[in-house]
Order: sequence, then C-alpha cells, then structure tokens
Amino acid sequence: MKKLFFLALIITAILYGNTCQAGLFGRTKANPCDVKIGSHAAVTPESRAKKKDWWLPRHQAVIDRVRQGNVDLIIIGDSITQGWGGVGKKVWDKYYAGRNAVNMGFNGDCTQHVLWRLQNGEIDGINPKLAVILIGINNDVDSSAEQIADGIKAVVCQLRTKLPETKVLVLGIFPRGYGKQMRNKKSDATMNLMWEKNDQANKLASKIADNKMIFYLNINKKFLNKKGVLTREIMPDLVHPNEKGYQIWAEAVEPTIVKLMGEKKK
Repeated sequence: MKKLFFLALIITAILYGNTCQAGLFGRTKANPCDVKIGSHAAVTPESRAKKKDWWLPRHQAVIDRVRQGNVDLIIIGDSITQGWGGVGKKVWDKYYAGRNAVNMGFNGDCTQHVLWRLQNGEIDGINPKLAVILIGINNDVDSSAEQIADGIKAVVCQLRTKLPETKVLVLGIFPRGYGKQMRNKKSDATMNLMWEKNDQANKLASKIADNKMIFYLNINKKFLNKKGVLTREIMPDLVHPNEKGYQIWAEAVEPTIVKLMGEKKK
C-alpha cells in the first residue's frame, strides 16, 4: 500500500507540473505575436493621413529624425506621449533629452495607427536600447478590453520583429475620467467604465512580459490620491497630465529605464 501511495504522489506531481507548464495555472507567458493582424480594428494597421492634415508631416518628421541615427530610446504612444513635447517638455529635457530619445507620440492615435507607423518607416534603420509604449486609451470607446490588449500585443510584436535587440517596456494605460466626471469641471475621477475596461486590458497585456526582452510596468497608483481618486491637480482634463503629472511619470519609470538601458545609477 505504501508503494502504491508514493507512486500516486509521484504521478500527481508530474501531472501537476505539466499542467502548470501548460499554463492552466497562469504561469506561462503569452506570445505577443499570437494576434491575427486584421482580425479586428485594433490590430488592423491604419493611417490617419486622410483625416488629419498634420498627421503625415509629423510621421515624416519622426522618420527624418531616426534617419539621423543616434537613437537610444523611443517613447511610443498617443497625445499623452506627444505631450512630452508640450506641457511636459521641461521634464523631458531633464530626463530624456540627453538620452538620444525620440518622442513618437501622436495625438488621437490608437493601436492600429501605431502599427501603421511602425510598419512605415518610424523604426527603420535604428537599434535603440529601449522602446517604451503607452497606447490604448483611445481604443477604449470602440474596442473591448481583449481587443485593446490585442492591439498592444501587436505593437510589441512589431517592435520585437523589426528591432530584435531592443528591450520593450509596456506601460499600463493610465487612469482616466469619463462621462459626467469629465463634463463637470469641478469633478475628479473615481473608477468608471472606461477606467475599469483599461485596467482589464492592462492585466491581459501584462501577460506578454517575459522579463527578458519584454517588460510591463503599471504606475497608475502614482497618479492617485490616498483615496484612489484621480484629481485635476494631476490631470486637469482627467486624461492628460500637467507638468506635475509628467514629473510623477518620469520619477516612477526612472529606475526601470535606468536598469533596462544598462545605465549606472546616479
């Protein structure tokens, strides 16, 4: 009986180990390239050139910059990232100007627009140490959490395919206001439908991190007060950071960027 008991324990251990390896206990990492391009809007590369007359010139300006070479850090995203060149410029100059960084943020972009840009010259001929991604908040009205996560994965896949030596840091989509919270200029933002959806997308997208070449970092709590509220003191329109918000962002990601870029701690 003892022999049968120990044999059963051994078989159980083997089966349990195989089950964990198969991912049924959530221990395996998702492949960012398992998304079928074109299967839905968030993963179908799309240009905005016909709708926004500024969009293609900005795209060309990024291409012109990367063609100059000397690119060690790229930061990819939408208006929140583009804001590093506006209200966040003072903070950008302090943290990133000396790092050969390129701002690839475009106002209003969704994951599908980033995909198009990456496929059409913005990362050609460069080999940066690190790519930082913050994208998906503009997808949240028309896409599900799963589709937003797919879009983020597709962007990461594009980066890993075209820039195999570049580490990728995915930032969780920031908290945001919605509906009445945004219309009432005196209101701050608590958890809402869009914030909740983006949180779910973040959880799904985080699974692609292998902590070797793909990393995930969620700094959202840094923007909230002790009660978990997003205030207009940090994001005046409850979406875009002000200078204080950009400072919070920079400070929160700095240790990770230093590590991933192989820099010495100051």
